[in-house]
Amino acid sequence: MFLTISTTGSPERSATDLGYLLHKHPGKTQAFSTSHGTAHVFYPEATAERCTAAMLLEVDPVALVRRGQGKGRGGAPDAALAQYVNDRPYAASSLLAVALSGVFRTALKGQCALRPELPERALPLRIEIPVLPARGGAALVHRLFDPLGWDLVQAEALPLDEQFPEWGDSRYVRLVLEGELRLADALRQLYVLLPVLDDAKHYWIAPDEVDKLLRAGDGWLATHPENGLISARYLARHKRLTQDAIERLELVRLAEADGSEVEELDNAVDETRDTEERPVPLAVQRREAILAALRAAGAQRVLDLGCGQGQLVQALLKDPAYTEIIGMDVSVRALNTAARRLRLERLGERQSSRVTLLQGSLAYTDKRLAGYDAAVLSEVIEHLDLERLPALEYVVFGSARPRTVLVTTPNVEYNVRWETLPAGHVRHGDHRFEWTREEFRAWAGSVAARHGYEVAYVPVGDDDPEVGPPTQMAVFTQTDTTTDTTTATDTATATDTPKEGEAA
Repeated sequence: MFLTISTTGSPERSATDLGYLLHKHPGKTQAFSTSHGTAHVFYPEATAERCTAAMLLEVDPVALVRRGQGKGRGGAPDAALAQYVNDRPYAASSLLAVALSGVFRTALKGQCALRPELPERALPLRIEIPVLPARGGAALVHRLFDPLGWDLVQAEALPLDEQFPEWGDSRYVRLVLEGELRLADALRQLYVLLPVLDDAKHYWIAPDEVDKLLRAGDGWLATHPENGLISARYLARHKRLTQDAIERLELVRLAEADGSEVEELDNAVDETRDTEERPVPLAVQRREAILAALRAAGAQRVLDLGCGQGQLVQALLKDPAYTEIIGMDVSVRALNTAARRLRLERLGERQSSRVTLLQGSLAYTDKRLAGYDAAVLSEVIEHLDLERLPALEYVVFGSARPRTVLVTTPNVEYNVRWETLPAGHVRHGDHRFEWTREEFRAWAGSVAARHGYEVAYVPVGDDDPEVGPPTQMAVFTQTDTTTDTTTATDTATATDTPKEGEAA
């Protein structure tokens, strides 16, 4: 799919100022990875009189199938073979909208560090999209773009087949927009209206989509005569989300008419929304799931292995039920950050006696870890090379042997729901692997069988019916209380406590 943005210059202003606004140099061809392929940005022309920036989104058909949501979502909704035969690589859609937001993120925000005065200027713009699906035809294109200040809105219907004109027109149009607008406004309009015209989205619609819609629609959507249709289509006709968006847009419209702020107009609505509608971060959901599992296990003495910056240790310290808390990490820097977070130097004697931070590696047996009620490995195992997992297994399950072990790790199947995560990429640059639910259960089941534990699985976060939860947690409970007979050399190279600085 293809899009061009053109502008003309004047004696006072060079057309190549477009390069500053887009933060893309006119003399370079650049490529950017997106969730379903590669976006190429280049300039077919760049002179003081006229400048054109082009974006070509090259969709990876394999990634499209692998990361697609199935059942028509992200493909042609009315085609039985949509995941194999569809228009997604060729017609502008939410794929192009997401690419615009990623590649031209700073331009959408209306920012330009080198030329801060430029984003506020209205430029003579010409935007062309050769193939745009329009469910509603050219008439809908005009209903959506005419109220937005464009001097020219041209929606030329494309024939189904030029060789057979009797077949009539397709649902695709060639779109041309001309007018004097701020570039940020034009890009935000496209970000919202491309998926609206297509009436489909390639990614899961979450509650935070309402916030995205209102941010991109700031300054134009509240007063748009079709804001109800735009909200419904942008939010994939989710009734609750659409109603929320319409109510918030009406508040914005009333506030603008009254010359006041939305908060001043109805702060009670905002307070309710803050407590009921704001999505809970996954890290918080993960921490709450761990705390619930520890309470259910009746643990009092807890190990947080790979404690990082101490968020879980801090939460444990707030509950007097936990009489001893050990946070261990291989990184001295992380431990120093955790100490500052916990304010160890300011804790009273009773509180400080409950918590200890240790430097250590899970690749080595450590006598300090023995005798505890529970151990937590939250988002730890995926940071180890696969060949080093047996060492961790022995250290935790064979040597330390707490009654309960909690292990959380990302569910790679859920990655298709992250809008901005490129295809084939893991969630964090240091992740050595990310497992499917089946792979995680196979590993956890084999570990439990070898070391005398039973294991249960708990979803963390929204449990998607198609791809499962974003985080998967295994709860190991000891069934065999006899001393583990497996030697360190059977499962890993395990020695005494490592020297400072050795990596996990």
